Amino acid sequence: MKAGFAIPQVFPDGPVDMGEVRRIAQSAEELGFEDLWAQEQIVGRSNSLEPMSMLSYLAAITDRIRLGTSVIVLPQREPVWLAKQVATLDQMSGGRVTLGVGLGGDANDAVFGVGEKRVRRFTEAIQVMSSLWSEESTTFDGMFFHLDGVSLQPKPVQQPRPPLWIGARVEAALRRAVRIGDGWMGQGSSSTALFIENAAHVRRFLDEAGRDPATFAMSKRVYVAIDDDADRAIKRMTHWIDHHYGRPEMAREVAVWGPAESVYQQLDEIVAGGADHLMMNPVFDHDEHLEALAEYVRSRG
Repeated sequence: MKAGFAIPQVFPDGPVDMGEVRRIAQSAEELGFEDLWAQEQIVGRSNSLEPMSMLSYLAAITDRIRLGTSVIVLPQREPVWLAKQVATLDQMSGGRVTLGVGLGGDANDAVFGVGEKRVRRFTEAIQVMSSLWSEESTTFDGMFFHLDGVSLQPKPVQQPRPPLWIGARVEAALRRAVRIGDGWMGQGSSSTALFIENAAHVRRFLDEAGRDPATFAMSKRVYVAIDDDADRAIKRMTHWIDHHYGRPEMAREVAVWGPAESVYQQLDEIVAGGADHLMMNPVFDHDEHLEALAEYVRSRG
């Protein structure tokens, strides 16, 4: 089991604290976490930093730890521009990028000038980016994207492309992740029970596709609140969830919280249910959570 850490990125109670971001990123690397993760909320009330810009900063202040997005809402991104950003970040970091993408919701599509046939737009975008990253020249004639002999340089360090993990929660999307992705990401906004149910579907789809499960990542973002006072832990988590998602009741549905040993047991349940990668996402007391979660990883190592 591998473990990543979600970098402080959402600041519900005050200004952005880049000193905290730097300290946590470098501490996570020293403690041996596998990767650092940034999520995406471009518009909305959440006081949240943009993920690609944030990972560029993290590439400059770290040396070894991998860097990932969980997830970019791909139908709302122009794929040639995103391919260039990812290739640049992979070069800047020495080949440490994992790109997590998802279909996402359509509530803000109009803001980005997109809308209809989101699944088709999503799959075409992946085809365009994959070609730009690996081929000297890309010609593509799709419903949404049209390229005639387009070249993108430099290519990513990782070839034929950086690992592409796909966020999904319904069967059609899970099947699509197996067909075109290198891994699947269970959302932080989904429960442990739903993750376990979907992990079983993913294993079945991998078997049907003849794919080796050892070459396909299965990750879960987990909102974590460790505190000896369980009531205080869930209260603080609920405050953050309300700020970021606008659904305070979601905290009890999706988070794990309580004293350390109780949280460790809840994480064990997710691993037993199929996760080979945990993306730990505390939302307060990041230094303390780093130490407690590093201890969890060591104890299960």
